[in-house]
Amino acid sequence: MISRFRYHSIVMILLGFVLVAACKQEQKKEGSKAPDAWDQVSGILETIQTPEFPDRTFSITDYGAVGDGKSDASTAIAEAIKSCVEAGGGRVLVPEGDYATGPIYLESNINLHLEKGARLLFSTDPKDYLPLVYTRWEGVELMNYSPLIYAFEEENIAITGEGVLDGQANETNWWPWKGKTQYGYKAGDPQQEDPDKRHALFQMAEDGVPVEERKFGEGFYLRPQFVQPYRCKNVLVEGVKIVHSPMWILNPVLCENVTIQGVTVESHGPNSDGCDPESSKNVLIKDCYFNTGDDCIAIKSGRNADGRRINVPSENIIIQNCKMADGHGGVVIGSEISGGVRNVFAEDCEMNSPHLDRALRIKTSSMRGGVIEDIYLRNIDVGQIAQQVIRVNMFYEDSGAYVPTVRNIHVENMTVENGGKVGVLLEGYKNSPVENIKLENLTVKQVTEDYKFSNVKNVHFENVMINGKPVSYDQD
Repeated sequence: MISRFRYHSIVMILLGFVLVAACKQEQKKEGSKAPDAWDQVSGILETIQTPEFPDRTFSITDYGAVGDGKSDASTAIAEAIKSCVEAGGGRVLVPEGDYATGPIYLESNINLHLEKGARLLFSTDPKDYLPLVYTRWEGVELMNYSPLIYAFEEENIAITGEGVLDGQANETNWWPWKGKTQYGYKAGDPQQEDPDKRHALFQMAEDGVPVEERKFGEGFYLRPQFVQPYRCKNVLVEGVKIVHSPMWILNPVLCENVTIQGVTVESHGPNSDGCDPESSKNVLIKDCYFNTGDDCIAIKSGRNADGRRINVPSENIIIQNCKMADGHGGVVIGSEISGGVRNVFAEDCEMNSPHLDRALRIKTSSMRGGVIEDIYLRNIDVGQIAQQVIRVNMFYEDSGAYVPTVRNIHVENMTVENGGKVGVLLEGYKNSPVENIKLENLTVKQVTEDYKFSNVKNVHFENVMINGKPVSYDQD
């Protein structure tokens, strides 16, 4: 027989199990939610540190700069930066006026500040961008022309103000090097596509040639980037307008804690990407306007063998309240993406132009490899686009032995007034399908074809309207 004490103990234990089960059931009824990926954003934003500077100002005019648009202010700018560094940092001021200059090197604790009405007019003479510097060109490290504004392994740097950075690039300089007639190229002239130039650089990377021996620059026609902080920490670009770039415009490489805010970018030259965070971590792009000749924002991490050698992804990229006009894509990932990308969050953006090809674009290939994952877009208003609303292309340009992975993409609350040719175009490999795609609360009008998929896995439509009709797709 069971004693009365033991009997009551057993009853109490059983009652406990019943109560626990009841609580769990009640939680399910109340709809307790799994953690939302967007919950990460606040933590990432807390991590991103904007630089702070001592309250000192060094005006370039005090060092001899003349704002007449003709007198070379390069030496005055360099001396103002040097004095500011020696004093412990602060603000190097560019007052109202037009200042001709060569490349500018930013050092730690320097804020290059352009007053309203100030313009920096950058030289278009390639010789001014020598000696060669350690840089990255289309995802491959090399020794090349200095970017127009450059920093290497510096900390706490900024470009701020209401002034203009003008690269002065056009069809008579820089742009013809692309080798296309619409940018001023004439048949027979040397250009970057000659076998001993761009392709030679890529082959050096495949062959493992040390970076210091990849010497390009004069005679090789590889255009410099506009703003490139390289291996820097705590970077701020705020308020300025940037126009007429030789090629990529804002290109932080291997950087951490980058804020690009309130910046206007307008450049319609070849490869005029607006902002290319490359192998960088904790990046905020906010309240910016992009009107470009290539991708508006393109997230990258290195090309082919060189990208795998460095093997640093771009991660924790936050895009908020930006506007995109002309461009090959609004929010783009790739194609130089061999190091991978993860945790991209874009929200509250507007995209609209008959010359904007796509809203979300992912481009990679089996030559690139890498993993692209955890891409989130929400609250995106799209007016007119020309090609596709969403495109994932795993066959971009070259093919090789490094099949990429593309997975975990969630787009919600997007409206599109004119969707172009195809609403959603996903192209994957049989052995590496485009995987885990969810489109939620998506409305697309005036599109020729609803969607077109090849080699996909686990794609789900939830409340998707295309051309006024509900469209369902639910595949595991």
